[in-house]
Amino acid sequence: MAKIMIVDDAAFMRIVLKEMLNKLGHEVVAEAANGVEAFREYARVKPDIVTMDITMPEMDGITAVRKIKESDPDAQIIMCSAMGQQGMIVEAVHAGAIDFIVKPFQLERVEQALRKWVTVV
Repeated sequence: MAKIMIVDDAAFMRIVLKEMLNKLGHEVVAEAANGVEAFREYARVKPDIVTMDITMPEMDGITAVRKIKESDPDAQIIMCSAMGQQGMIVEAVHAGAIDFIVKPFQLERVEQALRKWVTVV
């Protein structure tokens, strides 16, 4: 079981992803609606994995990935993007993201992304 922080400006998307993560046996320990909140919550909670939306107000996901990785180079961040954002996904990976999940979320893909990065204790 991983401790996960969900970052997305759409409350509905956070709810959908949280339900999937809970179904897969993971614990959502924090949520954030933008990159500023994500950076603050990451420092407070130190989750095992972060799911990060790309397009958000105040601070976008790519900038948030950079800031989190600067403070914790071992941070495990999976980007979440809508179809058609391939260029931004490449930029996110260069910023330090470890994987990406395309919206709308599919349980199998979420599980696949987590399985690669979650270490069973």
